[in-house]
Amino acid sequence: MAENTLLTRDYHQLRLALQNHQEVALVDVREEVQFASGHPLFAVNISISKLDLEILNRVPRLTTPVTVYDNGEGLAQEAAARLREIGYLDVALLAGGLSGWTEAGGELFSDVNVPSKAFGELVEKRAKTPSLTADEVNALQRAGSSVVLLDARRFDEYQTQSIPGSISVPGGELVLRSRDLAPSPETTIVVISADRTRSIIGAQSLIDSGLPNPVYALRDGILGWTRAGLKLEANQTHRYGEASDTARLHAARHARSLADKTGVQRATLDDVNVWRQQDRHTLYLFDVRDEAEYQQGHLPDSRHVPGGQLLQETDHYASVRGAWIVLIDSDGVRANISASWLAQLGWQTFVLDGLSKADFSATGGWSPRVPPQPALPEVEPAELSALLAGGDIQVLDFTTSANYANAHIPGAAWLQRSVLTTEGAAVLPDSARYIVTCGSSLLARYSIPKLEQLTGKPVLALKGGNTAWKAAGLPVESGETRLLLPRVDRYPRPYEGKDISPATLQAYLDWERGLIAQLDRDGTHGFQVLR
Repeated sequence: MAENTLLTRDYHQLRLALQNHQEVALVDVREEVQFASGHPLFAVNISISKLDLEILNRVPRLTTPVTVYDNGEGLAQEAAARLREIGYLDVALLAGGLSGWTEAGGELFSDVNVPSKAFGELVEKRAKTPSLTADEVNALQRAGSSVVLLDARRFDEYQTQSIPGSISVPGGELVLRSRDLAPSPETTIVVISADRTRSIIGAQSLIDSGLPNPVYALRDGILGWTRAGLKLEANQTHRYGEASDTARLHAARHARSLADKTGVQRATLDDVNVWRQQDRHTLYLFDVRDEAEYQQGHLPDSRHVPGGQLLQETDHYASVRGAWIVLIDSDGVRANISASWLAQLGWQTFVLDGLSKADFSATGGWSPRVPPQPALPEVEPAELSALLAGGDIQVLDFTTSANYANAHIPGAAWLQRSVLTTEGAAVLPDSARYIVTCGSSLLARYSIPKLEQLTGKPVLALKGGNTAWKAAGLPVESGETRLLLPRVDRYPRPYEGKDISPATLQAYLDWERGLIAQLDRDGTHGFQVLR
């Protein structure tokens, strides 16, 4: 589709819409590594490779104004055409792409989840959130002081590497659980995160909710601990327990008060049903409890997103800036605390009140919406195994590069759908026919029409994908055995992994602290820190 057949929106139109709190879905369709190299503040990364799997959940209203862009790779036009096919009615290209944004005076931000990280820096500056250095915390531990270390990251992050003696309490659970974990008001509480954001927000949540204990953020998080040369452990399993009635009542009262102060609004199920029928606003319905509670019973059509992760990755879950966010819990704590922060982040935020146990009628996990797929030819794992033995067939694996490196079908080549352009097709290995796969083959199946168009060869999907192949006991191999493009699908976070150079750690921390100056230059954030 030629660019001149599509609408365009320019930097000035989008900037004005952001400042007027209108809905903006500014979608960067490049891979995450490219996105992290530079993007507008409120751009969201939905790569063309994952567009079909993610778009209906991240931009759920088909009448939302959607603006897509790349940096000259030729992906935006294809993405726009696909969005129209899915049913989006107001799709435009960013005038001039990323270069057009910068040439018009737009600020570019590097890394990922930048709005949340920048907001955390603003909170620390305006609230003067207290913090302790790694050496100071270590000294408290060695002296046998009454101190509790609460790790606000996801449990899987905590298990990868954590500070000895710390307890996993993901950020959205902190206000509900801390009173039981530190029952004496004399006990010092230190909140930990990977870098800075979640420790700042977590510590300030406890302070703002009226907890009587001395509360601090671990300054610079795990990065600061690593820079101090202190020991980390792997596979710790210390987690929070059930909240006591007393702790729950105290937390609920303070959380509601805090939500009211920040302008959080209340909604009922009847309100939500009316809003859905009117189709005037993009509406997100998030259940912010922990996963076990959600699976035991939740509101139909609600999505499970733990409160701490929602605040850390708001752009990933609520990808339409200016949308309405409705939060759900069953205790009056986690939804109100999370909503209070979202309101300060500039979101129109509601807490769903008046729910009864009967309303939590759905069970199990959340099922994402995906565009319909036509019936496509498939091959069973055992049949594919026999075909591979006969030769002249190529498996193309569209899973994540990490999953591919961990285990894949022998001889399979890894790629992403972003390579399926006229120019990129040159990297495809020649074959009489192709078999596509991924974890379940769902994502891979969306690539079949384009592959057939580019190659003129028959393309089939592996039924059940790599999961079914492994379940059948068929062989796999590991490593980067056949990459058809660089591993650009996931940006490696600077705070992940081991043996990171001190210069890299310091550069990342300096970048975080410099975000406030970038916010000032950008001028579209709309953050209102409660003080």
